[in-house]
Amino acid sequence: MMRICLLISVIILSLNTSGVFAQDVILNQAFKTGEKLEYRVYYQSGIGNVTAGEAILTVEEWEEQYTGSDKTVFHLTGEGNSTGVFNFFFKVRDKFQSFVDQQTLLPYVFLRETREGKFKKDDKVTFDRERLTAVSTSKTKSIPVNVQDVISAIYYMRTFKVSDFDADSMFYLNFFLDDSVYTSAIKFQGRGYIKTKWGRILCLKIAPMMATGDIFADKYPMFVWVSDDENHVPVMGESEVIVGSIKMELIEYSGLVKPLKFVKKEE
Repeated sequence: MMRICLLISVIILSLNTSGVFAQDVILNQAFKTGEKLEYRVYYQSGIGNVTAGEAILTVEEWEEQYTGSDKTVFHLTGEGNSTGVFNFFFKVRDKFQSFVDQQTLLPYVFLRETREGKFKKDDKVTFDRERLTAVSTSKTKSIPVNVQDVISAIYYMRTFKVSDFDADSMFYLNFFLDDSVYTSAIKFQGRGYIKTKWGRILCLKIAPMMATGDIFADKYPMFVWVSDDENHVPVMGESEVIVGSIKMELIEYSGLVKPLKFVKKEE
């Protein structure tokens, strides 16, 4: 699930064309309470596609939980579970939660519950915007203004307009994960139609620059196709690995601000 969250959130970070350097009020016309997005995650190789799991993103409302005031926050949740045969050799049960100010869309608290095979990790990160610190269960770290977590970033950057994007545009953003602040250089690669079970939909294709290592073998190993409308819903994603690739596709959705626009027949 962490890979899927990064696959979505790191790439959607690129939707910010101007950069924000203060805790501004954000005009949010992209999502609302009650939204639910469901994804199929599968492994693709030369022998075919194998369903590996599912991922679900939800938006709920949460009052006075972590703010210390009467503010109402969004409760954003991302869950990922392995399915089928993958449960036998690498069971995954992941849950990530972010409690986000509805005005600034900045997180107050990030909660992580990771269960992947024998690996287990729980964490709680509290963001102090006045002192510019992030306090986890193990460390206190300095953070930049407006830093996001991997869940809040998905929704925060869905609110930005992309009408003036040019092909090959580059953007640089920060997010907080595992007691560190990461910077990703992100590349906009144009527009195109993606096939779904509802028909074709016009999407933005975006790719982040990630360091090479034991898992990722290319400078731009990830791609996400986001609906080219005010919703900016992640429709499809792909992450290359050493052998084959991991893909995700939107299979169900509800509670959107605006209807998605699908083309039923080939033009």
